[in-house]
Amino acid sequence: MTKRSLLIVATSCFIAFAPAAYGRSAYDGSWDLIFVTQRGICDSSYTFTVDVTNGNVTHPNLVKFRGYVARSGAVRASVTVQDKYAAGAGKLFATSGRGTWSGHSGTARCSGYWTAHRN
Repeated sequence: MTKRSLLIVATSCFIAFAPAAYGRSAYDGSWDLIFVTQRGICDSSYTFTVDVTNGNVTHPNLVKFRGYVARSGAVRASVTVQDKYAAGAGKLFATSGRGTWSGHSGTARCSGYWTAHRN
């Protein structure tokens, strides 16, 4: 599994399963994410930026994902890109956040943690 493939999948770990948001979220805005691999054959880390709008998290390169940031800041997410899958959970605070993720590409498995900082 390539670093980019798994980490694009892992990106959605930041995105939570939940119903559609209504109105502006306290977490709306641009967030910088760092995914760190602790187990598995994935690259050690990857960084990118996502946008939260009305509690929904978006990234222009993610094809199939669901996600939402709850009013409490709780996040839970999953994403599928071809035969790659990742899921995770965590929590956002006013200007930062953290959580864990795990994923696979075929039989290769990886897991780790993520951190977030509001831009």
